[in-house]
Amino acid sequence: MEANSPTLGFLLHDVARLLRRRFEQNARGAGLTRSQWQVLAYLSQNEGINQTGLADLLEIEAVTLGRIVDKLETQGLVERLPHPADRRSWILHLTPAARPALAQVRRLGDITRGEALVGVSEADTWSLLNTLQLLKSNLAQACEVPVCTQKRASHG
Repeated sequence: MEANSPTLGFLLHDVARLLRRRFEQNARGAGLTRSQWQVLAYLSQNEGINQTGLADLLEIEAVTLGRIVDKLETQGLVERLPHPADRRSWILHLTPAARPALAQVRRLGDITRGEALVGVSEADTWSLLNTLQLLKSNLAQACEVPVCTQKRASHG
């Protein structure tokens, strides 16, 4: 690799940032922010999760998620229900009104991905997705091991 070539981390960061920016441009005027779209998308995959669990999945503070959920609840897209076993906790569900919004966000995501993948063959797309999934798995496993243990193991 050339000295001036972008590193994997910088390149992944730049691509993710540009995907977010382009999605926001495509979604402008759709009535929700990217953060609100993201909450709806994650919640659709994790119905019945509590706010703390959803905040962890999104890697945001619970207070930040609470404000987003407040807005989505006001718009009639999300409802908070009492947790059956914990009076201090709320579980989150999408309302029927959220279904058309989710369909819209999926269409916007398809448009954005299509723009990103112009000129990339289907085979290369699958290869990219498989490679990224492997990187994610490798890093998730590595994150489970404390760094000091990793360093000792490599020097031992």
